[in-house]
Amino acid sequence: MSARHAPPQSQSAAGLSIGEYLIQRLQDYGLRDLFGIPGDYILTFYGMLEQSPINVVGCTREDCAGYAADAYARLNGLGAVCVTYCVGGLSVCNSIAGAYAEKSPVVVISGSPGLNERVNNPLLHHKVRDFRTQYEVFEKLCVAGTELSDPFSAFQEIDRVLDAAARFKRPVYIEIPRDMVNVVPPVNHPYQMPELTSDMSAAAEAADEAALLIGNSKKPIIIAGVEIHRFGLQDKLLELAEQMQVPIAATLLGKSVIRETHPLYIGLYEGAMGRAEVTQFVEESDCVALLGTFMTDLNLGIYTANLDPAKCIYATSEQLRIHHHHYHGVLLGDFIAELTARNPSPPRRVIPKALEHSPVDYQLSADAPITIERMIARLNQQLDDKTIVIADIGDSLFAATELITRERTDFISPAYYTSMGFSVPAALGAQVARPNDRVLVLCGDGAFQMTGMELSTIVRQGFSPIIIVLDNHGYGTERMLHEGDWKYNEIHAWNYYKLPEVLRGGTGYEISTEGEFDAALTKAWADRSGMSLLQVHISVNDASQPLRRLGERLGQRI
Repeated sequence: MSARHAPPQSQSAAGLSIGEYLIQRLQDYGLRDLFGIPGDYILTFYGMLEQSPINVVGCTREDCAGYAADAYARLNGLGAVCVTYCVGGLSVCNSIAGAYAEKSPVVVISGSPGLNERVNNPLLHHKVRDFRTQYEVFEKLCVAGTELSDPFSAFQEIDRVLDAAARFKRPVYIEIPRDMVNVVPPVNHPYQMPELTSDMSAAAEAADEAALLIGNSKKPIIIAGVEIHRFGLQDKLLELAEQMQVPIAATLLGKSVIRETHPLYIGLYEGAMGRAEVTQFVEESDCVALLGTFMTDLNLGIYTANLDPAKCIYATSEQLRIHHHHYHGVLLGDFIAELTARNPSPPRRVIPKALEHSPVDYQLSADAPITIERMIARLNQQLDDKTIVIADIGDSLFAATELITRERTDFISPAYYTSMGFSVPAALGAQVARPNDRVLVLCGDGAFQMTGMELSTIVRQGFSPIIIVLDNHGYGTERMLHEGDWKYNEIHAWNYYKLPEVLRGGTGYEISTEGEFDAALTKAWADRSGMSLLQVHISVNDASQPLRRLGERLGQRI
């Protein structure tokens, strides 16, 4: 968590109710906005939220509210979703599972039946099995959780759970029985923020070993991952890399960790799934510093990555391993700082011309049918340092790996959990977090049909994202993975470009050629009056090169 989101060191809670204290502490962590859908078990708390400085954004579905809160958390440092009991809470489970998998700190707040209503275990509406069912489900999906059923411990429990979200960058769960919201605990509770510290002797020893390895190497490389984003360590990473003049690759989940026009940046490392020249450069390295990187199957190119552990420095917020030595109690930021202080000086490694960033060479062929690769090439002309790119699952994601992010352009995608339908509600969360930035969404038609109607909330809020729907009549990635004319990969055709008329806001474009895409994108980029929806017709056989490489690898397993 960055310094601007750090809560105060101490603060009195005298006279506050449990609901008021929770709202205060959320604001202490920099939360300005919250997503959700009201219901009777959470209405009292919703009324309290309406009277607070927190902006409440109502969504069309609970899972969409969860996706929006996830994207908001990735940009803001903390997000929150507020729902009712079971029908709301259980509906948001998939979104929160994705947030856990990808280390996004979302606070799930759920109402529940009042404690006085539970006497003799009555069959209250929304209840499933027993009153602990929802709590036990979220225990599996969150890093910490609590039910605020005891006035004497409620404030302390709120502190513990929110601190866990900040420390581990994972979702947490807070359940409030509706008759506890207005309870004022009969205790004075000064809050003292726990201080996160490293075992500095371990950090120093680890940095010594890492500096020696890097200094003695001839072909070092840094692979930067998503935790560099989550913990706000981009500046520290760049300081280390620029000081050593060591090239940087990123993982799929960590894309845009630094600006991709930086002279030290060589591209995404995805094993055999990625560009061959990047894979070769990384795997020829004699010292690989994996910083904030989770080694998932997609990050590893469906386990085709070929990294020798004997050559690796592996540092995350959860573990630090150098060769086969494990160091405990060392924060990722402290390790990077200690390593920088030792100023390792390996020989300058030459980056091949094929890996250097060069300006986009795109010449419009106006009458040619639009393809995914040509669409990406045109988008690369358009992106700037105020663009947030959100990619859904499938070729929306794999094609988007070829986009060149500028400065710290944020790239958001569920690239590990890979839950379809993420992108449109995530656009809502991103726009709420950064209303002045341009949000660009890439979404397949299958994913859009799952959650695309969250555009209703985007229109209601007056936001102006650009939504590109890749229309190939079905699940294109599955077609690539499992050859054959399978009917289960087909979906019903929509006139997506007409949805702005249904939603009474925004502009729709139907696109089949490069010229039509160029004209629509140019107009949409200049239009801040409302959302723009670009329906891009592509061939059912069209696919990006990253998807074709993935299909070859993963198809062998399927």
